[in-house]
Amino acid sequence: MRLEGQRTLVTGGSRSIGRGIALGMARQGADVAINFKTSREDAAEAVRKIEQMGRRAVAVQGSTESALDVERFVGEAHDFLGGIDILVNNAGILKRTAFLEISEKEWDAILNVNLKGYFLVGQAVARKMIDASTPGAIVNVSSAGQAVAAPNLTHYCVAKAGVNMLTKQMALELAPHKIRVNSIAPGLIETDMNRADIAQEEFRERRLARIPLKKIGVPDDLVGAVVFLASNEESRLVTGA
Repeated sequence: MRLEGQRTLVTGGSRSIGRGIALGMARQGADVAINFKTSREDAAEAVRKIEQMGRRAVAVQGSTESALDVERFVGEAHDFLGGIDILVNNAGILKRTAFLEISEKEWDAILNVNLKGYFLVGQAVARKMIDASTPGAIVNVSSAGQAVAAPNLTHYCVAKAGVNMLTKQMALELAPHKIRVNSIAPGLIETDMNRADIAQEEFRERRLARIPLKKIGVPDDLVGAVVFLASNEESRLVTGA
């Protein structure tokens, strides 16, 4: 119960990595607001699982790339939970397209969700924390792609590189308000977005060749790191990392 009594918002929390983190934080005692865009049934199921643990939970719908949506669903989460102590910026999309074939529309779609969305939600939640004088923790879910180029993922890797610097900037500017900001940068984690790719032997073997442990992760593998970074007791000196 390392997060007992903490109030958490997880974006993209209805499926895959976001869902794993949301449930993991609830197991550690946190009340959780799950943001989702379209998967209402998945969000409702995650809420039920959290409530079965004896924690409070709510699903709040909205697109993280829309400032109006963000303002609304952050307000809904804040009102339901009675405040927000922890934000996990996780909502993201992925599309594999060769550099020369990426359209402006596709570029904007990836950057808007994977980078702009982190900025909009981070700013909105930080304002709530500051208004309530709440010492907070923000964890941005990035990717190893922030530092390593990958075929057909130019827009995705550029967005994640942006998340890396956004994390540092947020950490620097929010430190005076006692808000810590860190990120995790997972390697290959099997999710709904890449399950079809991983099922292809050539793709799987090529990726495993670059992983010393020869293991493909699952969302639960990320929970411990997020819980550590979210805990103001365990990681009180960690920010911008």
